Amino acid sequence: MSNQKGLGPEHLQYPERHYGMDHAYYDWQMLTDRPPVQWAEGKLALWVNVSLQFFPLNQRGIPFPPPGGMTMSYPDLRHFSLRDYGNRVGIFRVLRALDRYGVRPTFAINGELAERTPYLMHMLRERGDEIIAHGWNMDCPHYGGQPRDEEQLLIRKTLETLREASGQAVTGWLSPGKIHSENTPALLAEHGIKYFCDWVNDDMPYRFRTGSGDLWAMPLSTELEDQFILRMNQHSETSYAEQVEDACRFLLSEARNQGGRILALNIHPWMLGQPHRIAYLERILEFVTAQHGVFSASASSLLQQCSQPELEPA
Repeated sequence: MSNQKGLGPEHLQYPERHYGMDHAYYDWQMLTDRPPVQWAEGKLALWVNVSLQFFPLNQRGIPFPPPGGMTMSYPDLRHFSLRDYGNRVGIFRVLRALDRYGVRPTFAINGELAERTPYLMHMLRERGDEIIAHGWNMDCPHYGGQPRDEEQLLIRKTLETLREASGQAVTGWLSPGKIHSENTPALLAEHGIKYFCDWVNDDMPYRFRTGSGDLWAMPLSTELEDQFILRMNQHSETSYAEQVEDACRFLLSEARNQGGRILALNIHPWMLGQPHRIAYLERILEFVTAQHGVFSASASSLLQQCSQPELEPA
């Protein structure tokens, strides 16, 4: 028998301990208890985020290798060129599929990619789709313990580059790998960011507090991400399509009873732009857009509707 005693009450005392969440970033409130959102265009919003990324060949991996980055000894041309495939070939297949089904995507772009591929930025600028910042590159994470000045420089450089290249205000942010430090939200607010997509603990946007002003958290599903399902979980392309279709059915049913919902899909052209996979993206888009009550929208247009005073979180 063990002689160990249970933990004393002193182990249950720590800063920010209270009902709900042990922090003050946002209020604890169940989705079902919030005022229902009524979209102007339908019941279920399809938000497709296309992540356009640059992975350096000579990645540093500080303090950890980037998700989806180089895995073999330098120079890892196998993985470097595969990632580059998405920005040279895959993106055009993805755009044709999106346009075919009338889906207006949002593009999350690394600042360094915008600097290296002006042809790509010119095309996106001509299209007029919303652009959000995706960090400087995939090997420049925002992480706990990172010097604040270093992170501030990365954020400023990323936003200045993308705002100039796109001609847009760029008010959204997706951290590389959805990883950020304790300083990231406040730094984003200081630099004019209105919403960020790193937290995936909800199906709908919610207000997020920082010491430099409020942001909105726009949950961009990891569970339905192509890279998560196909590369990390090693499911088949058929399974990927089925999971998205299942999510669409469920969220649409929930939206009819509880108010508007968002089907958030994060896709990567270096994955879905492959010739053996593009048909599965087309299958998904055909299914989702055929459902009554589904409409396509950019992230900021959805946020604008959610941020009306009568719909703001308590």
